[in-house]
Amino acid sequence: MALDAQRGMAVLLSLVLLVIVLLLGTSAAQLSLQGVRAARAARDRELAFQAAEAAVADAEHDLENGSAVLTPCAQAPAWQKVDLSGHDDDGACSVEFGAHTGAAFDVAGGALPFRRPRYLIERLVCHQPGDDAAAAHYCYRVTAIGFGPQPDTEVVLQTIYSRGE
Repeated sequence: MALDAQRGMAVLLSLVLLVIVLLLGTSAAQLSLQGVRAARAARDRELAFQAAEAAVADAEHDLENGSAVLTPCAQAPAWQKVDLSGHDDDGACSVEFGAHTGAAFDVAGGALPFRRPRYLIERLVCHQPGDDAAAAHYCYRVTAIGFGPQPDTEVVLQTIYSRGE
């Protein structure tokens, strides 16, 4: 009789240990998946950041060559009121990468951005230290948006650009 009781305890102990190992395995798998998600999100954000940087460089190239189209929107500051992605205003205020420079930008699925970056350029009156207050010196605020491989990954960069005039 005592032998039967011991067999029952061995089965019960085995089941408890099996449940503990199962819970540990599940926890390890969840941690691994969270790490993969975090790494993918960081990669997507870095791609969007690089796309936005490329758009800023494209806008500066437009400004240097005199082919830049300043934002036609009347809002000031336009970058706060415009949909930079170009969805709501049909791109009337923002410019797609390469529109004036002809530069290429690869987009597709997978590890590439899902669409080309966009930017807008606003002309601002800037005063340099020591300048005559009446002298108008212009600088340009470039606001760019870059997209990642996923539609919900966007990075916006902004810079002030001043040509040597």
